[in-house]
Amino acid sequence: MLAPKAPDPEKLSAYECGFNAFDDARMKFDVRFYLVSILFIIFDLEVAFLFPWAVALMKLPHDVAQFAFWSMLTFLGVLTVGFIYEWKKGALEWE
Repeated sequence: MLAPKAPDPEKLSAYECGFNAFDDARMKFDVRFYLVSILFIIFDLEVAFLFPWAVALMKLPHDVAQFAFWSMLTFLGVLTVGFIYEWKKGALEWE
């Protein structure tokens, strides 16, 4: 109740989604923001699976570890091809 009520212009500026801080809640929302966020979540989860896999790989017997290594390399190859496809399609462009 005693705090100053003059908000900073930076606080009222547009956020990452491009909207002004205080605007109509029913305005159109750019679908590219959803696309970029979904792609980020997908690739972020894929990378998050690498850490437990790397820890478990050291505890496996040699023949099983070798199979797990090549399986993960195949997985990373598919992930890289998907990322390049999305990049070439322009899904990561924001204009």
